[in-house]
Amino acid sequence: MARLITIGAAQSGPIRRDENRATIVERLIQQMREAHRQGCDLIVYTEVALTAFFSHWWIDNEEELDSWFEREMPGPETQPLFDEAARLGIGFHLGYAELAFEEGRKRHFNSAILVGKDGVIIGKFRKMHLPGHYERRPNNPFQNLEKRYFEFGDGPLQTWRAFGGVVGMCICNDRRWTETYRLLALGGVELTLIGYNTPDHIPEYPQMDRLSNFHHQLCMQAGAYQNGTWVVAVGKAGVEEGVSQIGLTSIIAPSGEVVAQSKTLGDELVVHTCDLDETIAYKQLFDFAANRRIQHYGPIASQLAAISPP
Repeated sequence: MARLITIGAAQSGPIRRDENRATIVERLIQQMREAHRQGCDLIVYTEVALTAFFSHWWIDNEEELDSWFEREMPGPETQPLFDEAARLGIGFHLGYAELAFEEGRKRHFNSAILVGKDGVIIGKFRKMHLPGHYERRPNNPFQNLEKRYFEFGDGPLQTWRAFGGVVGMCICNDRRWTETYRLLALGGVELTLIGYNTPDHIPEYPQMDRLSNFHHQLCMQAGAYQNGTWVVAVGKAGVEEGVSQIGLTSIIAPSGEVVAQSKTLGDELVVHTCDLDETIAYKQLFDFAANRRIQHYGPIASQLAAISPP
């Protein structure tokens, strides 16, 4: 018997630096209403969806930096999104910059939440694999200061039973690491949700620019196939504050095939009905317990052996 979930992947066009939260949340609500109109059970927004991607420029004032972060979720400015989700009966995934007061100090994370159809938060993830640099690089056309503005996520990579299956989250650069998909798969993941802000130019490695779209797809298609999971990847698109971003919002089947993809560089809703039962054959093909031979992996074998398959 099929386990069907209709998903709306809500690509975002550029967000201006001076755009306020209320305006952005209203954009998200409009996409949510359209997703509901098209019969979606879940809408997936991108990484740091509530602001322009501020790590692309230098900020040396603490108060200004903190202004890009959410101190609570939901908060006064984001509550309307939760209220509308509950009214419509649709779940959502949202990436945002999180300011938390923990361990006696102020902490900054690149985070994402999964919210149920009742408007209640199911789970939260903090980005683990932060790209970029700490220092200012004045010769670059834009900065990539995630390591400066965010802490590394404190984990773990985990999954939640939701929407009729097993759901996991990761964020942007997490998608490029094989361990991300494997750890989620060991948690039984059937649906992996990813938000990202990916430029089409790498200042330090311009020779890779022509491959930016290919590399973006390659890691996710391989991760989907090798771990038997649907992947829904939602991006920022177009030129935002001088930074050109790839878009290419995609829904990828457990076969590794791209079954739906954005066609524009602006706000766009990509809709597809996913059958979570399509993961079964690939999880059997890559049966970790039956087919992995971690005892031959050398020094890390004992560590891997401590991770039990689902």
